[in-house]
Amino acid sequence: MGKFGSFVNGMIIGAIAGAVIALLLAPKSGEDLREDIKREVDEILEEGRRASEQRQREMEEQLNRLRGL
Repeated sequence: MGKFGSFVNGMIIGAIAGAVIALLLAPKSGEDLREDIKREVDEILEEGRRASEQRQREMEEQLNRLRGL
């Protein structure tokens, strides 16, 4: 895994940890809290997927330029 992959993984893990901590400190019922955590995690994972797909497209474009396509 390259530097970008490590960065994205770190970003996702940090965002999830921050979201979970913030939600755990909020005065809510257990069910509401679980729903909020699930929603936050889903959003963060989707952001990571989008960033990864964007980086893959950029790398493919660079590779094609290097190949002269």
